[in-house]
This record gives sequence, structure tokens and C-alpha cells, in this order.
Amino acid sequence: MILVVGGAGYIGSHLVKELVEKEDVVVLDNLSTGHREAVDNRAVFVKGDLGNEEDLLMVFRSYPIKAVMHFAANSLVGESVTDPLKYYQNNVAATLTLLKVMMKFKVKNFIFSSTAATYGIPEVDVIDESTATNPINPYGHSKRMVEQILADFAKAYGLRYVVLRYFNAAGAHPSAVIGESHDPETHLIPIVLQHLLGEREQVSVFGSDYETPDGTCIRDYIHVTDLAAAHILALEALVSGKKTAEIYNLGNGLGYSVKEVIETCEKITGKKATVEITDRRPGDPARLVASSEKIYNELGWNAERNLEQIIKDAWKWHQEKRY
Repeated sequence: MILVVGGAGYIGSHLVKELVEKEDVVVLDNLSTGHREAVDNRAVFVKGDLGNEEDLLMVFRSYPIKAVMHFAANSLVGESVTDPLKYYQNNVAATLTLLKVMMKFKVKNFIFSSTAATYGIPEVDVIDESTATNPINPYGHSKRMVEQILADFAKAYGLRYVVLRYFNAAGAHPSAVIGESHDPETHLIPIVLQHLLGEREQVSVFGSDYETPDGTCIRDYIHVTDLAAAHILALEALVSGKKTAEIYNLGNGLGYSVKEVIETCEKITGKKATVEITDRRPGDPARLVASSEKIYNELGWNAERNLEQIIKDAWKWHQEKRY
């Protein structure tokens, strides 16, 4: 059985929907940002907290866990700056509690949903796994700390792990049964689609004078279903013994500008957006794009769905939103 912590959240729920086709799954989530309705009914759901050792002990005593997949981090960059205690408490300390219980029950396989925020503001156009990590906010620091903890646990206790670093998960399940629903919403594609549905007055673009072809920031977007597929490939490689300690980037290798994203949303929906250009946000680099060459060569993964498909699926979800 596979334990998915944070399996009621956006990325976690999409992973669970794919994983239940292959494995028995138990989801642990405190529903602080996740949605019970998003969890596939073929998975066992346990409401509990990652940092509560008693909750974890109950799960490990009740189910034969062979691997753990971790999606239960707090992930808002701005909030991490204003409330670092929350981020270090949940993202680092609570993860240590989970690892402690895993060691107690001799569960040695761990998939960690990390972030390309561990790289900070890199000086390269396309980031690969050899790019130096230099986080610039508590969120990025908290993820990088866990990556170091995993490396140390591997040496000391024989933990086997795969870390997956990525930027912007986007889109929704093609069925539109589950999708992206955050409160507050901070991600560009759902913000644009909410505006085009009449739920927001306008779309703010933070800076239009960057050194990019159209002046707006370029970011790496991956369809959330492609992300789920990468996590399952990583799990299979770990459980089979093919991999024992790896870090992989997940990216489309190209990137899309803010302007391109807005224009594609307009094309898919047939609606025109009201756009306001505002000041740059501090610390926003012009371009953040990740290479997935390593995971393609080793596990055969690449991002199959392009920006249009991402937005088509997201639009379908937003029109039929269920939670």
C-alpha cells in the first residue's frame, strides 16, 4: 500500500487518481488546503496531520505501507516570508516526524515533491540538476533542507528516495472531476480563467520590461497529469530497486511568457481579458525554465501536454467546478 500525505491537495489528488489504477492507496491530509471531494473514492482517506506522530502511528499500524509520497507542504512564497515559522514547522519539522515513523516501521521508499525554488535565481537559461541550489525565501529553504535530510537519512538509515523539482503545475484532470482550487488563488492560469468567467475584475501582470521576447516573465508550466505520471515512474523505479537516491527536474524545457499564457487563455475561451501592467515583484527573475533531460534519459518521462492542452483542461474544470 502507498501512503500519500497531502493527497487531497491539487497535485496530490491528481497523483492519487492515477495511482489507484495500479496500487492500493491511503491518503493522509488535514484538509487545511486540500479538499475531501478531490480524493478518489478508491483510496482510503484518513484525516490527520503530518506533524502529529499519533496520526502517523495509527496509519502505519493499520496499513502495510511500502512507500510514502509527500505532497503536504505549505507552498506560498510570499507567506513563507511573512510567516517562516509556519513553513519550517510544517515543511521541515513535520516531515522529520514522518521520516521518524517510517524508520520505526522500516519503510524505506520515499518520493518527495520538491520545487525548483530550491535554485533561487539561477544564472542559466535552462536549469538542470547540476545548477547550484541557492534558495531566496523560506519556502525554498524549507524544501532544500528536506532534500539534505533525505540524503543524510539515506547514508545513515538506508532510506531510498527520489526528489522531484518543478515550477508551475497547471491544468486539471481531463475528466474535469478534479482540478485546481486554491484560496487564495495565486497561480496565473486559474487567475486568468477566473477573470474570464467574471469572477475577477482584471488580470495583473507584474512587469512588462524584462529581457524576454515580449517583455513579460517566462515560466515553466507542466500539466498536472504529466506531473502525476512522473511521480509514478519515480515510485516504480524506487520500489523495483532501479533507483536509490535521485533528484530529477520536471520541466517542459521551453517556458511560456505571461503574455503567451493570457493570449492562449483568450484563444481557448473566446473571451478578451482586461490586463493591468503593474510594477515588478521583488525577486522575480525574467526566466525560469527547467530541463527534464535526466529523467527522460533514465525513466523515459517528458511533458506530453502543451500549453493549449493545459488551458483547455483547466477551462473545462473551471466551468464545471465541483469544490
